[in-house]
Amino acid sequence: MNIEHIKTVLVVGSGTMGQQIGFQCAASGYAVILYDISRDMLDKAMGRMGKLAKNYTSTGRLTEEGAQEAIARIKTETDPVKAGRQADIISESVPEDPDLKGSVFARFNDICSAHAIFTTNTSSLLPSSFAAATGRPDRFLALHFHDTRFTNVVDVMPHPGTSPETVAAVEEFAKRIGQIPIVLKKENHGYVFNAMLMTLLESAQTLAEQSIASVADIDRAWMGVMHTAVGPFGIMDGIGIDTVYSITNYWAKKTGRPQQAANARFLKQYVDKGDLGVKTGRGFYIYPGPAFQQPGFLEGKAE
Repeated sequence: MNIEHIKTVLVVGSGTMGQQIGFQCAASGYAVILYDISRDMLDKAMGRMGKLAKNYTSTGRLTEEGAQEAIARIKTETDPVKAGRQADIISESVPEDPDLKGSVFARFNDICSAHAIFTTNTSSLLPSSFAAATGRPDRFLALHFHDTRFTNVVDVMPHPGTSPETVAAVEEFAKRIGQIPIVLKKENHGYVFNAMLMTLLESAQTLAEQSIASVADIDRAWMGVMHTAVGPFGIMDGIGIDTVYSITNYWAKKTGRPQQAANARFLKQYVDKGDLGVKTGRGFYIYPGPAFQQPGFLEGKAE
């Protein structure tokens, strides 16, 4: 695959990350197809694209005209055949289940052209765990995005069967959509940044689950010492508590660690109530204007 052959990006999954990836690609001049099984989900996703556009214009990353042009480059589709036959590269952001991801790729392998590159945005899985199911393991790897509103670092993680040509093409593609690629030399759970972040989040969950300190105080401890604008629970709200729960629950089952299972149960309380964080307006904090952004939070004057 020559980088010049990549014209159309298919984003599979219209959740928070799918929206961000799709908008970033469109803002960089690529035609984008946003695919999901639900028309209602796609309509809601396109509604949220307006908020992304405002974020990009308010920070000077795009002009108003550029933002509208980016949105115009995004088409939505519920028919996998119509979506897949146009794709030159796929970015997949479906739930963290290797069997589900494998089945999604297997279906698109039957639809997409032979030259299309498949990438996964998985947060915690290794691409080798479902590479064979894609039907084109040599043209498959992980291209993992962080929150594109605040950072432009991406992880490029091949599995042992990924061809060097695919790695090179995806690295160049990442640069062309304004990202800084971190190319891993071997597979690693959590890539580079997330490997460090997951340890932080697990520690915070454990402190709260064991009632050692409150959610707010745990965040205060981190923010006060590290001088950051957000603590671990604020970070989890931004990621989506449902996503954090899925990852935690997956690893709890895989490792059998009792504390990890307890942390998953702690998170599930919020998921069951629909309090998923920023995207639902309520999680560990209430949005917009969460307590950790209010004056006096570090001093305990805002909860």
